[in-house]
Amino acid sequence: MVRVLERLGHTVEFPAGQTCCGQMHYNTGYQAEAMPLLERFVAQFKGAEAVVVPSSSCVAMMRDHYPIMAEHIGKPELTAELNKLLPNVYEFSEFLTKRLGLTDVGAYYPHKVTYHASCHGLRNLGLGDGPQQLLRAVKGIDLVEIAGLEQCCGFGGTFAVKNAEVSSAMLAEKTNAILNTKAEACTACDNSCLMHIQGALHRQRTPVRTIHLAEILASEDGAVIA
Repeated sequence: MVRVLERLGHTVEFPAGQTCCGQMHYNTGYQAEAMPLLERFVAQFKGAEAVVVPSSSCVAMMRDHYPIMAEHIGKPELTAELNKLLPNVYEFSEFLTKRLGLTDVGAYYPHKVTYHASCHGLRNLGLGDGPQQLLRAVKGIDLVEIAGLEQCCGFGGTFAVKNAEVSSAMLAEKTNAILNTKAEACTACDNSCLMHIQGALHRQRTPVRTIHLAEILASEDGAVIA
C-alpha cells in the first residue's frame, strides 16, 4: 500500500504507536477494553490529512462504532477530535477511487485473478465496484468474475470460532466458486477474508493463492505469485 501511494507522489507516515482498532474486543463483549484503543487511535492520527487503511473491517469499525464508543467515554474533546478525523479515514481502494479519483495506478500483473467482495467493504462501506475498477486497469491481468460475488466467505472474526460448522459450509461454497473460475489467485480488500480462504485452499492442496489488492496494485514487474 505504501509503495502504491509513494509511487503516486504521496508522503506516507506510519505512527509507530498505533495498535489494533479494537474490533475484536468490541465484537466479543470486551467493550470497556476497546475504549483505550479508540483514544489511542485519535491521539496517533489526529491532524492527519488522510488515514488510509488496508482493511475494510477496521474502517467499518471506526465509522460504525467509534462515535458510539466516544459518547460512552464521555470526553467532549475526544468526540470533537474524532468527528474531525473520521471523514479523513479511508479504506485503501476507496481512497484511490473516491478521494483521488484514480483507477489506473500503473500496475502490471499478468495473471488470472478473481475478486472476493469482503462483507464490511461491500455492506458497511459501500465500496461498490471500486476495487474491480482498479483491477480492470491493471495491465496484463485476466480478471474473472466469481459466482456469488456478494456471498460471505464465512469468516466474520469470532463467528468462525463460535459457529464453526456454519462458517465451514460457507467457506466451502466460496472456495468452490473460486476454483470454478480457474483463477491463479483470489484477491480482496481484507486480509482476514484472505486468511480464511487461503486456509481452505491450502488444505485442499490447490495451487490457487490469495493476494491482497494492494499487492497487485503495487506490482510493476508482474512477479509470479508467491
